[in-house]
Amino acid sequence: MSNDTEIDLKDVELNELDAEKQPMTGEGSPAAETEKNGCVKVKLPEDQEEGLKFTGLSKEELLKVAGTPGWVRTRWALLILFWLGWLGMLAAAIAIIVQAPRCKSVPEQSWWHKGALYRIGAVAAFMDSNGDGTGDLAGVSQRIDELNQLKIKGLVLGPVHKSIPNTDINLDLMAIDPSLGSMENFTRLLQVAQKKSIRVVLDLTPNYKGEKPWFTESYLKTNSEKLKEAFRFWLDQGVDGIQLSGVEELLKLQPQLWEELRNLTGNYSTEERPRILIGETSLQDMDQVLSLQNRSAADLLVSGVLGRLNRTGSAVAAGVEGYLSELRGSWPGWAVGGRVAGHMASLVPQRLLGVYHTLLFTIPGTPVTNYGDEIGLRDEPGQAAKSPRMQWDESGHADYNQNISVKAQKSDPQSLLSLYRSLSDLKGKERSLLYGEFQPLLSSSSSVFSYLRRWDQSERFLVALNFGESPAEVTLQDPLVPPEATVVLSSDPSRQAGVSLGLEKLTLHPSEALLLKFPYVA
Repeated sequence: MSNDTEIDLKDVELNELDAEKQPMTGEGSPAAETEKNGCVKVKLPEDQEEGLKFTGLSKEELLKVAGTPGWVRTRWALLILFWLGWLGMLAAAIAIIVQAPRCKSVPEQSWWHKGALYRIGAVAAFMDSNGDGTGDLAGVSQRIDELNQLKIKGLVLGPVHKSIPNTDINLDLMAIDPSLGSMENFTRLLQVAQKKSIRVVLDLTPNYKGEKPWFTESYLKTNSEKLKEAFRFWLDQGVDGIQLSGVEELLKLQPQLWEELRNLTGNYSTEERPRILIGETSLQDMDQVLSLQNRSAADLLVSGVLGRLNRTGSAVAAGVEGYLSELRGSWPGWAVGGRVAGHMASLVPQRLLGVYHTLLFTIPGTPVTNYGDEIGLRDEPGQAAKSPRMQWDESGHADYNQNISVKAQKSDPQSLLSLYRSLSDLKGKERSLLYGEFQPLLSSSSSVFSYLRRWDQSERFLVALNFGESPAEVTLQDPLVPPEATVVLSSDPSRQAGVSLGLEKLTLHPSEALLLKFPYVA
């Protein structure tokens, strides 16, 4: 390098140092041209500026770098980590799904499994539509709204056919007794009931006005075809099923006829509209009824044995538990009383009406009640076979049914009618009460019957029934029972719903039916 070049470079360096010493204010000053906001600008000659270009690596250079062992190992490591993470998340998801509690499939049920049946055995005593002093089919149609408010699933009607007591002379199973109305009235009743989703079952017991339901043995042998013809006629008219009383006599005298009637009813059933054959028995012995239940294979067998058990918690518990444990896949129908036996309020003490209603609606099976049971209607003393008139209001009260009417109880949240409605509503919508497992609970008091109803992950229900006239303190300790539960309802007006109660020492009021609930815990 020449001496001249070295001098030039020194001049440049000196000029740059001089520029740095210039003040940073004033536009147009050397400082302003080379410096802005503290940033030094270095001006290069134009010929050097054009020769400077900043570019990245070329494709060939990138490929060359990417192919080096270090980058190859890095890429493989990242790829393996990605797939290991993905597989780990997949395995975790599968484990969660496998270990999570699975919901049970809901059992197939027909409409009569899903709620209560309401019997109007004496249509003439239910509702008079024309003021002639006799209840009729049109009167039943007028009261469908009230029946719908009871949340019932079906109506068991009649018998309503022409019949003379204790003789089959002039018996016509396909003709309606004129005092009860006409076929037009019957068809209208079917229509208004179906609009409210209430199924109608017709009782075709031949001698319903007499002492025995089937007249004589010879009647069964000579009139089997007429009975089958009547079945077809009414099923064609649109009824949802047929009921026959005295089924134990029919099975004894003509078992083949019962089988034919059962098959006939089944042939009318469809998936959308199943039909039912109900058998009713007057047998009182629990073992005999159980045997009949299993032999008849009826869609529903209704008996009144529940009301015949000794009225203590331990006795009722033993009866119910024993009956349910011996069923072979058949579905029980529970009733307290019947068309012949009378109304519930005439068979059990008034103080226990709430207890028996709660029992009917919370044990496995179909609750079957008589008209008026929901308000505590009683039979005339000594006249169970003479059906009492349904009390819609306070007019026309008999002495033995004072202060008992639908009107008086309708707006009272503490009434028997309100309890019936609440129980019926719960029966129809709560899975644990519909088809849940029945688990009896040990009770420290002989007056108390307590049990648990549970289904899969649904809310659980605990029932405690005090049949005694005194308070009862019980300890409800079981692996399935939590320390406390919430009050759903009680037959005792002083008990408040929604309150949590401890179950280690639970005090039941005299003659109290208590329904509690608690959630499922995994």
